[in-house]
Amino acid sequence: MSDREHYNERPHEGDAWLAQFRQFWSSLIDALERYLDRVESINPNKNANKDDYEKKMSDRAQYTPGPASGAQVKKDGELWTLILTRELRHKPEKVWRALTEPAHLREWAPFEADRNLGTAGTTVKFSWLGATAAQTEIKITRADAPKLLEYNWGDANTRWELEPFASGTRLTMWHSLDRRFIAMGAAGWHICFDVLDRLLSGTPIGRIAGGEAMKFDGWQRLHKEYAQQFGILMPNWPPKTAHNS
Repeated sequence: MSDREHYNERPHEGDAWLAQFRQFWSSLIDALERYLDRVESINPNKNANKDDYEKKMSDRAQYTPGPASGAQVKKDGELWTLILTRELRHKPEKVWRALTEPAHLREWAPFEADRNLGTAGTTVKFSWLGATAAQTEIKITRADAPKLLEYNWGDANTRWELEPFASGTRLTMWHSLDRRFIAMGAAGWHICFDVLDRLLSGTPIGRIAGGEAMKFDGWQRLHKEYAQQFGILMPNWPPKTAHNS
């Protein structure tokens, strides 16, 4: 007799308490089997995660950013504003989730957030990749899903506008930066936008940001191109030896 048949057999008289015990475990086993069947149907390939990772690394190795484009600067004293526009093939609602949900931000943005950015008045802790300060507290000043997101910390400010465009979204970012680092910021955000587009398309290549991005030869080319577009001098301290990953 199998264990399942043993659980389901008719109990002897006087064993009512044992019958309840057996019924409980029988229903629990049934639920577990249904759950395992559902998991197997969702991901029948046990090597799927490994295959996805290998594809991501392959796509990442082949990635090369396009030329500097879609950027402007607003010059005001020592704190300039970088304005970067990108047309994405995805609906505003999908782009909004990528801009506000911590799990999505972790895949493409140059920072990590400890909570959702989608509620005005919320204080969120940012951890910027490669920054000397461990964390920065930012304040969400505007959050009008899926159209407008704005937050600031001190004198710095970041604003995102999402406009329906064709079948996708025209995404525009305004981001305050020290004028000395405006071309560096443009190069970094250019690559972040590329990574974002691939993430939303279902072909992620992994985040390229912070110090890792500065070692990437595509970043160095973009840095030079944006510096020329903005009419500023390149710094005379190049990053370490470049590589493609």
